[in-house]
Amino acid sequence: MEVIPAIDLRGGCCVRLQQGDYGRETVFGENPGAMAAHWESEGATRIHLVDLDGAKDGRPVNIEAVRAILQAVSVPCQLGGGIRDTETVDRWLAAGIDRVIVGTQALKDPAWFRRLSLERPGKIALGLDARDGRVATSGWLDVSDVSATELASQFADLPLAAVVYTDIARDGMLQGPNLEATAALAERLLIPVIASGGVGTLDDIARVATLPVAGCIVGRALYDGRFRLKDASLLANPAS
Repeated sequence: MEVIPAIDLRGGCCVRLQQGDYGRETVFGENPGAMAAHWESEGATRIHLVDLDGAKDGRPVNIEAVRAILQAVSVPCQLGGGIRDTETVDRWLAAGIDRVIVGTQALKDPAWFRRLSLERPGKIALGLDARDGRVATSGWLDVSDVSATELASQFADLPLAAVVYTDIARDGMLQGPNLEATAALAERLLIPVIASGGVGTLDDIARVATLPVAGCIVGRALYDGRFRLKDASLLANPAS
């Protein structure tokens, strides 16, 4: 299981939100490139980027910060937030993003998302952000009537790079991930599932590693120094 450090970007800075609330923000650094380089030096094999302003505005905002990150590291980076059209997807892929995460627009225009994924196999990930099991969109500001499992099932036949599943209620709270919902989703899909939201301890990492998931995104716990990325990666991959 890949342990993936997260860099959430707002106003050009590295931040973390609690439960997706833009009013509950902690700034962890003003140099995203240096932060990415730090995680690479700690052994990161992939970095998860979120353009929080972009998710809210529906268009890329933290463009320079993402470019600085791409210039600072050699490991692949995946990016979500504000990606609502084909032109934006292709621009990020051309800039060096390894895989683009689409959430809101996959729900709003599933036919477009299907075409996008078929034409760019292995380069598109589905972002499933759920509140009480229902898909949230537009930077988690709106909650739909569609269940996360229902939306994922619509796209189960596509050549997606991954499905990134986040339980919003757990995100940034350090109280443990939603293991039951994550496992239920991963068991239904052949597409690799990446768990996100709630990891606060190495024990959480160990529990997620027992699930049939390909990766686990970790944010606040790393920034708070609750454990080191190297230790989490070793726990998740004891034979490596």
